[in-house]
Amino acid sequence: MADSPQHEVTQLLQRWKQGDHAALDSLVPMVESELRRLAGSYMRQERPGHTLQPTALVNEAWMRMSQQNQPQFEGRSHFVGIAAHYMRQILVEHARKKNAGKRGAGAKAIAIEDTDLFAPERSADLEALDDALNELARLHERQARVVELRYFGGLSGEEIAEVMNVAHRTIVRDLRMAQIWLRDYLSA
Repeated sequence: MADSPQHEVTQLLQRWKQGDHAALDSLVPMVESELRRLAGSYMRQERPGHTLQPTALVNEAWMRMSQQNQPQFEGRSHFVGIAAHYMRQILVEHARKKNAGKRGAGAKAIAIEDTDLFAPERSADLEALDDALNELARLHERQARVVELRYFGGLSGEEIAEVMNVAHRTIVRDLRMAQIWLRDYLSA
């Protein structure tokens, strides 16, 4: 019986972990479409006209992951979760750079009372969410990891349970608690 694609990915990740850099070359085509789908999902949530493209997001995440001297990927789900984490970091860094240039960069000051409508950009939302997730991780690391794997990694509850080596009901409970905490934090 032939190996399933998921099993093949896990084997290649193990070979890469053991120092076989050729395994990385074999791994790329097997997970590229999944990473592109994930990047496309991220980019659909971004503001229209975003300067970062899904392909660039995938390439940057790949570059960061491939620079690890001792990769610690346990399987496909764990790998996708790590890729999602890198993509989130890249988008937040991109948003922070873009917003840093906007803050007082020669713009004329306008009082908020003089505006008819205040509509913050999606990049500011992403920064706020990243700050909230970082704070949640400080308080409840597992809950923050569950949110990241679910919403940024696109993993199912069962896949997250497998990656984190905990019961599925624990993931459901952590996700529910994290959603409540994040809603309260972000609305404050």
